Order: sequence, then structure tokens, then C-alpha cells
Amino acid sequence: MAKTQNLFKLSPRKACELRGKMLGWYDANARVIPWRAPPGMPAPDPYHVWLSEIMCQQTTVTAVIPYFLKFTARWPRVFDLASAEKEDVMAAWAGLGYYARARNLLACARIIANERDGIFPDTAAELKKLPGIGDYTATAIAAIAFDGHDAVVDGNIERIAARYFEISDPLPRSKPLLKQAAALLFEGSAARTGDFAQSLMDLGAGICTPRSPKCTICPIAKDCAARKSGTPEKLPARIKDKSKPQRHGYVYWIEDGQGNVLLERRPESVMMGGMLGLPGSEWVDLDTAPDRPAFINTVNMPVKERVLHSFTHFDLSLQIMRGEVRINNVPENYFWHVINDFDSRSMPTVFRKAWKLRP
Repeated sequence: MAKTQNLFKLSPRKACELRGKMLGWYDANARVIPWRAPPGMPAPDPYHVWLSEIMCQQTTVTAVIPYFLKFTARWPRVFDLASAEKEDVMAAWAGLGYYARARNLLACARIIANERDGIFPDTAAELKKLPGIGDYTATAIAAIAFDGHDAVVDGNIERIAARYFEISDPLPRSKPLLKQAAALLFEGSAARTGDFAQSLMDLGAGICTPRSPKCTICPIAKDCAARKSGTPEKLPARIKDKSKPQRHGYVYWIEDGQGNVLLERRPESVMMGGMLGLPGSEWVDLDTAPDRPAFINTVNMPVKERVLHSFTHFDLSLQIMRGEVRINNVPENYFWHVINDFDSRSMPTVFRKAWKLRP
């Protein structure tokens, strides 16, 4: 059973005290990140906040920074991004993963530019009406860009709440309880909500980490229930995940004899839709034989090393096959490209791995 005896006993005085400690710590220790304003300074550009929050969904800040800098250099305003070609945006996103985010990013930019004259909504409720913006992202943008007062609750903040209130029920069952507990951390003064949210994000990223939390330098350790009982690294508890499903398939290297390779613009309805890739079979369970696309003839199996890639919900093994096609029998979503003039960085990582191992 969850230890909830202290959960609803964070008094207004304690909440304000917690906020004061966190803001003081943040003022001295805030991470320097390209899309942030320094602590206590005017809010950053909402376009930058929105772009960074979309990129940071399921992705670390360290991985996002070079993509953010690349995007803002190429498309410095939301109007610039809104007018970009879809293929260019998808190519710039390649390697960041979760490619539906890129499609929603462009759709959202076009709504902001064309229907709202470049002005982002300033409330979480209105932000959630836009493509690709859910509860957390909406509250984060509202808090950081507009000093909105809704509680911002991400995985880092849930972890802090689990330890601060010593909630021992395991995830995912405890998710609603953790959200309630995390919201209590925002019960203090409404001033500097954006900075306060970012202080908790920084605490979770650098001190209250999933493994080996650095409790001795935590600004709120004195009142942390899990630290008092000596169990912070055990929380939040998790029900052990089942092993990931294993899938396999083929990826084909097909040349035309003139220095060109066959590429695919993946359909919107499949994983990594809209991205460039190499032709391939479907990805199926290990007890199923992958079907070869009807227009491809397999020549041989020249590459012994397989492409191994792990997605969120399954692991994938791809055998690279050499193939051949009749030039006039290639479906419309496939095209030829000069091999020596192609930048494989415009493809998702799984196909980039195949490109490196090509025969």
C-alpha cells in the first residue's frame, strides 16, 4: 500500500518554504540551455520554448540541444518553420526519433503562423488544442513562456514527489497518485512558476536522479520522507516490465548500375512516416517469415552483420539483402538517388545503420 499519510499534509507554509529553497538553489545552479532565459529574467521566446518542449518529449536535453540549434538557425521564427517544406523538416529531424512529433511540429507551426499571426496561446487550455501538445507540454510552455500557474508534472518531477512524500506504490499503477503529489509541490506562491518548474526539472536531472541520488547536496533533502527512511533510490518503485517483443525483417540495397541507390519515402501510415529509408520488408515476429515486396527480386545475402535497433516497444533485427528491380516497375513512393551525393543523416537511425553496413 502507498504511504500516503503525509501526501495531503503539505501546509501552505511548507509549500512556500519548499518553493523558496528550490528557487534559491536554481538561481545559483540553473543549467545553461539554449532555449532558457537566465533565472529571474524575462521569459524566453515562446517559439523557442514550444520547439524545445516538443523535441524533449521522450528525448534527453543533451540529445536535443544540437537539433534545437540546427532548427533555430535554419528556421529562426515560427513563420520560417511554417513555410518550410515537409521533407526538409523531416530530414532535419532525422535521428531524433518519434517522428510523429516532427509532423505535428510542422502542422502546429502552420496554425500559429497562418491562423494566429505568429502568436502562441498563453494558457495551457488553449495550447492543448494545438497538434502535438498534451497536458504536460501545455503546462510547461504556459509556465516557462507565460508564467502560467498550472502545475508542471513530468517524469523528473514525479520522481521527486515519489521520494519527497515516500509513495511506495509501484508504477504504472501509482501514476495518478504521483501526479497528485507532484501538483502539491506547486501549491506555494504563484511567483516565478516557470523558474520553479525548471528548478525541479534540474533537480531531477542532476541530483534526484533515478539511480544514486545525491541527497547530501539536495536543497530539500531535510524534508524528504524517503531520505529520512533511507530508501530514496528505491522510489518510484516499478512493476518489472515484461521483456520486449523481438521482431525481424529485411532491408534491401538496390543499385541501378549507374551509381544510384533506390530509396523510399515512407508512407504516413507506418512508423517513421514521411521519412526517407531503404526499401524493406515488414517487421514481423520471430516465428513469422517476412514477405519480400513484390517488385523486388533478391539477388543474394552479401552482408553477414545484421542491423540491430531497439525501439521503445520492441527490438528489431534486419538482414541486409542485395536486390534488383525493373526500372519501370518501381512504386511511386520510391526514387533513385546518387549514392555518393546522399547524406544518410537525413534518414532515421535504423536506416542509417543499414547504410553504413551496405554491401
